[in-house]
Amino acid sequence: MGVSLPDSTVDDEHESLDELAQLARTAGATVVERFVQNRTRLDGKTYVGSGMVERIKAAAAMHDANLLVFDDDLRPAQGREIEKATGIKTIDRTELILDIFARRARTKVARAQVELAQLEYELPRLRRLWDHLERLGGGIGTRGPGETQLESDRRGVRVRINILKKILKGVEVDRQEQRKRRERMVRVALVGYTNAGKSTLMNALSGAGVHTEDLLFATLDATTRKLDLDGGHHALLTDTVGLIKKLPHHLVVSFHATLEEVADADLLLHVVDVSRPHSERYMELADAVLRDMGIEEKPTRLVFNKTDRVVDGNGLERLARVYPGALFTSAVNGEGLDEVRRAICAFVESREEVLDISIAYSDGRLISSVYDMAEVLSKTDGEEALEMRVRVSRADADRLRKLGVAD
Repeated sequence: MGVSLPDSTVDDEHESLDELAQLARTAGATVVERFVQNRTRLDGKTYVGSGMVERIKAAAAMHDANLLVFDDDLRPAQGREIEKATGIKTIDRTELILDIFARRARTKVARAQVELAQLEYELPRLRRLWDHLERLGGGIGTRGPGETQLESDRRGVRVRINILKKILKGVEVDRQEQRKRRERMVRVALVGYTNAGKSTLMNALSGAGVHTEDLLFATLDATTRKLDLDGGHHALLTDTVGLIKKLPHHLVVSFHATLEEVADADLLLHVVDVSRPHSERYMELADAVLRDMGIEEKPTRLVFNKTDRVVDGNGLERLARVYPGALFTSAVNGEGLDEVRRAICAFVESREEVLDISIAYSDGRLISSVYDMAEVLSKTDGEEALEMRVRVSRADADRLRKLGVAD
């Protein structure tokens, strides 16, 4: 069920419902009916009004449907009214995505992120859903004077939220330490609309062994691998969670540690499923989500993936003309992977310099720093100084010049 308001178009809402239908199928549902209603304002009681609710009730009876999914977030009271009127379970987009994420979460970090998002979403919607908390934490001193069950439930949820936030804060600190240790390497992140083939491309380029499946949100965790390139160059390649048109706020906050990998990347490879109808529109949607996340004006290369599924070669030729510099790949059969590697290598080369430096043996601290910041290509023991040829980032090259050890 979607609603088209004056500031949106029917096409926008149908496009959003297409995405919602994909999400529903990913969660294991079979979509039997879709509704889009034009409204000037939302109904405070049932979101769509009593007339539409009756239509939904009739359609549910006809199809023997047992689930209604709204494309936008419902207030708790609205969800209750709709369920009461239609007789079927009613959820919204956020609840659907959280259900998918709960199924997809495989690692401890992903499970903590999903649980945090679920609890923050449910906290204002609690309706005596946590009776077991009283049984687990009952006894003298566990409840204040006159405290109601609902207040106790909410307090228990807030305690768990704080625990999860501390866990994820620790994860974020660990990842920041990892990033510091990897500072001298260029970081490349695979981004794009969900199910564009990012994880398959990640595996093909790096042999990471990331889980892949032809469903939305097959990957929730950020996976990073070292990528060996021509000329002795290296880069860090990261696979990230897929983007969707309406990414719920709770998920953006909860998955901050994962999405931060995108923000910290030096280069983005925007992967687009070129076999999908209206693939350029999905590319624009992913760009819009990245802008909403505050990630823009970052070096980006387009990668049109799944060329093996494209029948119309003229379409690929048109995209090559419209998007000069775009890369075309099939992560499944290996087509275009060498071009992607060369593009990454060229970017890495543009961020690095090869210097000849000379450091006095007495300056042991600086020699140690050079080994930390640079890749030593060769070294020669001189009479009074250590002569080295090193590959460093441009920023570190400027630092070495200022110290007077490099030309």
